[in-house]
Amino acid sequence: MDFDAMQAACLTCQRCKLCETRTHVVFGMGNPQAEVMLIGEGPGRSEDEQGLPFVGRSGQLLDQYLRAMHLDRNKNIFITNIVKCRPPENRDPQPDEWEACMPWLREQFRVIRPKIIVCLGRIAAQRLIRPDFSVMREHGQWTEKGGTFFTATLHPAALLRTPSNKPLCYADFVAVRTKIEEICTHTY
Repeated sequence: MDFDAMQAACLTCQRCKLCETRTHVVFGMGNPQAEVMLIGEGPGRSEDEQGLPFVGRSGQLLDQYLRAMHLDRNKNIFITNIVKCRPPENRDPQPDEWEACMPWLREQFRVIRPKIIVCLGRIAAQRLIRPDFSVMREHGQWTEKGGTFFTATLHPAALLRTPSNKPLCYADFVAVRTKIEEICTHTY
């Protein structure tokens, strides 16, 4: 399945109960040949309304970090979430919802073939890096799986709640930039 066919199929997904309450499927956005993929847990209200990832207040903060690292969601990265539909009241995605959406994320990995995965927040890190991953203890550390490098940082929404952690996240993005310079060939 190519990128466009995968996206079209995902936009009509009814694999879990989240399809009953969503406004839009939030497939993701960015460059389908990106070497860097950012992955959050799931869409919030603004994302559900617009059908795009990280477009609310937390997305505006994320964009500031991306610009500082010369990354652009429309040019040289791809942003998505574990679950593609908003959980009601922004609750954490439930295990059956993760499992229903994981084939979409695996297909995105297969088609995009990122060299670097940045998990945004605890839930993404625990699903993609390790179930007991602690974002506060292990943020910015790298794990290699099958030739892809994974790291995690604090979710931008968490930074809005606790602004004193913004320097930690900035340092994590500096480490991402360094890794991009080491292993990527066409991000910059």
